[in-house]
Amino acid sequence: MTMQGRPLLITDLIDHAAREHFGREIVTRWTDGRVSRSNWGEVGHDARRFAAALTRLGMGKGDRIGTLAMNHGHHLVSWYGTAGMGGILHTINPRLFDDQLVYIINHAEDRLIFVDETFIPIVERLRDQLPSVEHFILFDAPARDGYLSYQDLMDAEDGSFIWAELDERDPMGLCYTSGTTGNPKGVIYEHRSNVIHAITEIQPDVFDLANRSVVLPIVPMFHANSWGVPYAAATVGAKLVFSTVNDAAVLCDLMHQEGVTHSAAVPTVWLAMFAHMDATGMDYGKLKRVLIGGSAAPRSMIERFMRAGVDVGHAWGMTETSPVGTTGKRPWNWDEMSFDEQVDVVSRQGCPPFGVMLRIVDDEDQVLPRDGVTSGRLQCRGPWIIQRYFRADEDATDEDGWFDTGDVAVIHPDGVMQITDRAKDVIKSGGEWISSIELENAAVGAPGVQEAAAVGVFHPKWDERPILLVVPKAGVTVDPTQVQDYLRDKIAKWWMPDEVLIVDSLPHTATGKILKRQIRDDYKDYQLKSISA
Repeated sequence: MTMQGRPLLITDLIDHAAREHFGREIVTRWTDGRVSRSNWGEVGHDARRFAAALTRLGMGKGDRIGTLAMNHGHHLVSWYGTAGMGGILHTINPRLFDDQLVYIINHAEDRLIFVDETFIPIVERLRDQLPSVEHFILFDAPARDGYLSYQDLMDAEDGSFIWAELDERDPMGLCYTSGTTGNPKGVIYEHRSNVIHAITEIQPDVFDLANRSVVLPIVPMFHANSWGVPYAAATVGAKLVFSTVNDAAVLCDLMHQEGVTHSAAVPTVWLAMFAHMDATGMDYGKLKRVLIGGSAAPRSMIERFMRAGVDVGHAWGMTETSPVGTTGKRPWNWDEMSFDEQVDVVSRQGCPPFGVMLRIVDDEDQVLPRDGVTSGRLQCRGPWIIQRYFRADEDATDEDGWFDTGDVAVIHPDGVMQITDRAKDVIKSGGEWISSIELENAAVGAPGVQEAAAVGVFHPKWDERPILLVVPKAGVTVDPTQVQDYLRDKIAKWWMPDEVLIVDSLPHTATGKILKRQIRDDYKDYQLKSISA
């Protein structure tokens, strides 16, 4: 052995940031308008206090610690503190339907849940159904009946905690994805995978981060690890700016007040910010690089940023890929391209960074050519790609380590990947997944409904919105409004179909399954009445 074999650990990330970038700021704009300021040195110290507090509460290596929280400095501390005592941080998406929240918390067997005050109503609805949870702890408010206080726990510790003995393959993060049918699936991140992902993300062709960068990660910390930004920022000591609210006016003001140079968000957020800028005359301030993902960015959005001199990283990924799988980068002949050609390149989903390998295959798993024309099922593998879902009995990959993403794509000769379809019948609205199967199964329970099919149709703000096609039972008249009323307490509010269409029949396959591809083709140009109006 000629080189040292130090393990790749998240604790080394925060120790590096605290030691080498001590004074670089961590800013939080809270819901009540307060702005608090910390720095990487204080986050490192607080992470040790947090780890000690967890240990005092009886938590140990491998225990799952849940968070039901938005983006803020206390949440950041919990990421590093939980990893440092050997725990697994489970970031919970508060936008999920109650039944899904109950399922994932019980499946994870979370022992503690740290909660933002704004999400107390969720806890009160669900707490009696969560037998593994021993304490609920308020991140941003004093203790009260049934809730401990983050600040009280932190005040009892001195920051002298010694990090647990860890292996780089130890688990340290847990996110659930509901992009397919059935119950959500848990994706476990390891110290090694997240460190490699963080080092990759700072590269110029990915997010282009440095110590002088000021990063506003608008993507929630419960959405695929906030795309890894809180870890990547620590590797270079970038300034982080958080907001607990995603209001366009607040975010635009923060961009200017804090000198934000980099930001990451789904397209719907940028559309709202564009509207605010247009109404107020506000510009982009010092913004120079944005990462757009969650759903495909409209070409007009990419063009607007580029005309303003803002670089766009059009990213593709998923919870199972930690999540960066590809980003749009400038090719070697960028300066020789016309502006329209440059927009064309950035509008695709981009190239994988070193570590990620992509391929497309046909239905017989035969590898297809990278000719920019032939489409196939997109597969990937790499050091931060899932191998097995949490508590699953079998690997999620084939024998060669390839993970099937569920997307259909083409790969161009220059390595640029372009999503052309989705193999699974999910609807992407505002960067979040809606399961058409679950929506259909709920709708079939409505009085008088024989069959139902949900598909996504174009929406200028949300990318896609669901419509629901309903076949009534023989001799029964079904009113669309009654179907929507029936669904209100059965699905998440944002899953509600924009329109319910009553039809005589639905196309089926030879085995009796609803032929969704034909339905999507039939309604690909369908215009929602709300848009027409």
